[in-house]
Amino acid sequence: MIFTVGGIKGGTGKTTISTNLAIWLSRQGADVLLVDADEQESASDFTAWRDETYQGQLGYTLVQLTGGAVRRQIEQLRPKYDHIVIDTGGRDTASQRAALFVSDVYLLPFAPRSYEIWTLSKVLALLGEVQPGRATPLQIYSFLNKADTRGVDNTEATEVLRENVELNYVDFPVVTRKAFATAASKGLSVFEAAPHDDKAIAELESLFRHVTHLAK
Repeated sequence: MIFTVGGIKGGTGKTTISTNLAIWLSRQGADVLLVDADEQESASDFTAWRDETYQGQLGYTLVQLTGGAVRRQIEQLRPKYDHIVIDTGGRDTASQRAALFVSDVYLLPFAPRSYEIWTLSKVLALLGEVQPGRATPLQIYSFLNKADTRGVDNTEATEVLRENVELNYVDFPVVTRKAFATAASKGLSVFEAAPHDDKAIAELESLFRHVTHLAK
């Protein structure tokens, strides 16, 4: 299965989702490739910190790809891995478009703020261009990331996402928690960091299990 974590707006926590997903899949016994297709190279930085922590025992393989090379190389690498996770930047880039042509699943994290939701029309326009060029429809799942513990912003964002049925909103929000930043600073997922944040673990576990079950 090939997952692309993307969107049009930066700051929605795409790399956090990508790296935690790659590690979660590897902890299920899968052979995982993490592709850094973001010019900011956040997934690569995370992996460098992880290498310092685990001294080469990453649990996944990392490659950096950009532009059209994303599509070409992923097509060649697909048979070698159980799963591929592609981390793309928060803009409509050639890298993200290339990724969407070879992916099975498109994960769209949205932060519950009005200016994040305004990007929906751009996301829908992008999908309107990509979907007709694919042999099979891209599976799309949107969700709240960096959500508030509670509040009207979550509710309003959820309502807007539900209205856009093309984005297939899944109600498994991931709340803003210090555990994510603390773990990432050591190249760790929240599944590995100590002390455990049971709420952060449960939120990601629920999201990933739901999405991977739907995508089978």
